Amino acid sequence: MRLSLPSGATLTKIGCALLLGASLIGCSAVKLAYNNLPEFSYWWLDGYVDFNGAQTPRVKEQLAQLLERHRRSELPKILALVESAEKLASSDVTPAQVCAASDALRDSLLATAVDASVPAAELALGLGDAQLKQIEAKLAKNNAQYASDWLERSVERQHRKRYDTFLERSEDFYGTLDDAQRKLLRQMADRSIFDPRRVDAERRQRQREGLTMLRGFANSGARPADVQAALVAYAQRIAEPPAGAWRDHQRAVLQESCNNIAQLHNATRPAQRDQAVRRLQAYAQDIRDLIAAAH
Repeated sequence: MRLSLPSGATLTKIGCALLLGASLIGCSAVKLAYNNLPEFSYWWLDGYVDFNGAQTPRVKEQLAQLLERHRRSELPKILALVESAEKLASSDVTPAQVCAASDALRDSLLATAVDASVPAAELALGLGDAQLKQIEAKLAKNNAQYASDWLERSVERQHRKRYDTFLERSEDFYGTLDDAQRKLLRQMADRSIFDPRRVDAERRQRQREGLTMLRGFANSGARPADVQAALVAYAQRIAEPPAGAWRDHQRAVLQESCNNIAQLHNATRPAQRDQAVRRLQAYAQDIRDLIAAAH
């Protein structure tokens, strides 16, 4: 079983957006959101780096190129996954089937992160001291927000937050859940092994490692190929952590997620499954249209 790829490196998050946008926004907005990802990603990245006048046009150009490569190489794989899910959605599913789809998505995400490492290496070599401080400050702000969202909540409120998130995503897919289904979701949230403090500690460790790496690259005169290799290795360590407590926890959380998704799906009514099939069919058509628009 592969592990999830947390969003530790800045450019890696572009890959997350490319892969997961369809699952996070309304179906009618998928094509518009995907085609505008270069512009959105530029402004998102600028909030971390504060690009200078020389960097801006180059970064925008590279983001547009990254999207087109993703459109050609990864969207067909995602289409195959959506079509497979569509065929499964009308019947019961197993946790193993859910995990297989999750693994395939993570493979695609890692492939996008590896592709993004080429422009990321160029950018990393040109970062100035002020930009590195900007990145550090942005990460500190993110950590403070995470603490507010999770660490400063009681366990009961953490469970409620997870339940609300589960419910919103599930109803977006299946339609309104009945009382028994909502009770099932609440039980999943209450018994979850998700530990926000462990996540926070791991996030901070990845951030420290990433910042140390970026500081070592900046104005170092290192070869771009060596920087790219280091960035790829960093992404791969995040995707497949070394043996130890964190990897064990990540695997357990992933298995729990697969179990929960399968259990909820198997508790849905035929009408709810029909809605899920229609949603997947619409996503698949949007992806076909996006593939057809390749430059």
